[in-house]
Amino acid sequence: MIYTVTLNPSIDYIVRLDKVLIGSVNRMDSDDKFAGGKGINVSRVLKRLGIENTATGFIGGFTGKFITDILEEEGISSHFVEVEQDTRINVKIKADAETEINGPGPEISHQKLEELKSFLSSLTSEDTVVFAGSSPKNLGNVVYKELIGLTRKTGAQVVCDFEGQTLLDSLEFEPLLVKPNNHELGDIFGVKLESLDQIESYARQILDKGAQHVIISMAGDGALLVTQEGAYFAKPIKGDVKNSVGAGDSMVAGFTGEFVRSSDVIQAFKWGVACGTATTFSDDLATADFIKEIYEKVEVEKI
Repeated sequence: MIYTVTLNPSIDYIVRLDKVLIGSVNRMDSDDKFAGGKGINVSRVLKRLGIENTATGFIGGFTGKFITDILEEEGISSHFVEVEQDTRINVKIKADAETEINGPGPEISHQKLEELKSFLSSLTSEDTVVFAGSSPKNLGNVVYKELIGLTRKTGAQVVCDFEGQTLLDSLEFEPLLVKPNNHELGDIFGVKLESLDQIESYARQILDKGAQHVIISMAGDGALLVTQEGAYFAKPIKGDVKNSVGAGDSMVAGFTGEFVRSSDVIQAFKWGVACGTATTFSDDLATADFIKEIYEKVEVEKI
């Protein structure tokens, strides 16, 4: 079974209007509300690919119920630890300029953290766990090191979708996949990456530190998979870019789902690219039909 861990999920409240006038009453043209959080996005895309999975993490209040209701509607099982405070709301204002106002999320008590740890400790070597996104403020991202460590002790594989020090801290646990983009990879090493050779070289340093596979996404310039056996480049696919939110999560879902199913790393990479690209060309997370359509256009070459 694949599990996704979202420690600080959200309702993503999207507001659209032509222009925001500070200090005045503004009337929106349209709005949407989505179940947000990187792990939850992974769960939703996995389900669209026909891959059963379970979403876990912390959830609370009426906002948390909104999220679990959506997951239930989409046929996704969940095993969240319920907390007293409300799950956060993140407001994304799409006007002449795009503005985000993100909530801090609930405080997590020691007891609730222990409940999640107990659940993760019950997994087995047949399981794969995707850890993604930020942590509630009072826990800090350092909590991931503990959670990933106890998960690995069960024999389960882990996928770690983090940035910066949190990503580096995860490498000692030999994650199945890490997926920084080219800018995040450069930030880790304090360099500006300007060529594919440079990107591959620094991705190999991530491999050397423990990762089993590294995917570097490069927005409209394609993606690079680096393994111990070689490096593989997925050519960019042209299309109308509508959405960057959830594209990386979709890539993680595509790779993880196919790799768990077949252990074929190239096919997993192709499905990852297809899912990420399809979401980029969609208003929300991509549909199964559109993902399959994009998959037929994915071209991967060894470099």
